[in-house]
Amino acid sequence: MTTTAGVSPSQTTTGGDSGAFLRTVWNSYILRKLFRTFITIFVVTTIIFFLIRLLPGNPIEIYVNQLVVTYGIPYHEALDQAAALFAIDLNQPIGLQYLSYLQNMVKGNLGMSVLSPGTSVTEVIVRFLPWTLFSVGMGLLISFVIGITLGVMMAYRRDSLLDHVLTVFSSIMSSVPDFLVGLMLVVWLGVQWKVLPIAAMRGAYSSGMQPGLNFAFIQDAFFHAALPVSTYVLTSVGFWMLSMKSNTISALGEDYVTVAKARGLKESRITSAYVGRNAMLPMFTILTIRIGFVVGGSLLVEQIFEYAGIGRMLGQAIGQRDYTLMQGIFLIITFSVITANFFADILYGWLDPRIKVGAQE
Repeated sequence: MTTTAGVSPSQTTTGGDSGAFLRTVWNSYILRKLFRTFITIFVVTTIIFFLIRLLPGNPIEIYVNQLVVTYGIPYHEALDQAAALFAIDLNQPIGLQYLSYLQNMVKGNLGMSVLSPGTSVTEVIVRFLPWTLFSVGMGLLISFVIGITLGVMMAYRRDSLLDHVLTVFSSIMSSVPDFLVGLMLVVWLGVQWKVLPIAAMRGAYSSGMQPGLNFAFIQDAFFHAALPVSTYVLTSVGFWMLSMKSNTISALGEDYVTVAKARGLKESRITSAYVGRNAMLPMFTILTIRIGFVVGGSLLVEQIFEYAGIGRMLGQAIGQRDYTLMQGIFLIITFSVITANFFADILYGWLDPRIKVGAQE
């Protein structure tokens, strides 16, 4: 038996097995997507870490300026108070800060809030994130259901009065920013027409209300989330309407629909099994991606309604340069968005096996 000089048969076999194993792993559609997902999360979180520190000012400078301007405390005394209060060393080299950040991130430790000593970033996220998931998630689901339904109606009644009215409405609402719709709701419904008690609807729930799984608290939570949810629905339903209309019209022109009609199938059967299924395919993948953005909430909308969500906390953290809180919130948003994209790829590949075949080729 001949072997390569200097290399034993066992080493050659082991090297070949390792190469075959790596090729098998890389040829796996799911494992390849998973690997790219982790790499993307690492790169994005690294960029966020350095971008945050490029912002003008830092938490200590902002706090010191507040003490000097507001309370007239001498600069050196204000600086001593800030140094004793905040558990952060901004004089440490940026490289060491980054390594410490990576070590804590691997351990699942997001650190302590700079401007709220004794409060961990995880506590802040756990406290405020559920309210964002509740309001933004509900707005997304409601707008999706309404948009899909109206989109199908618009496609089946093309060039009718209903189609023209809904197309104009959806086009306008898709182009209006969510914060502007929120301001209009406050001005019209609360100030001019006095339809809603805007002041009583601020916050996530009424003061004195004890959180719990009971009817009184659930009703109160829906009452306070009504305006943010309405804002999210109004500003996103147009996108679903126009997208579903376009997909439905495209599906109606396919040959398999013509064949189904020639076979004498019922219109309801054609709509559900042929048109609806194919038109909904890209909509579900878009919905999966949109779910990832739910975690970020809406910074401006939550500020307008003073809704206690993660977007509002992110706005405060940016304004006060709370580095650790900003990093933690951005990390959660990044992870959710990229993970949602990963599951969207998997979902689309599962619904349409041609995607996986094409990816492997």
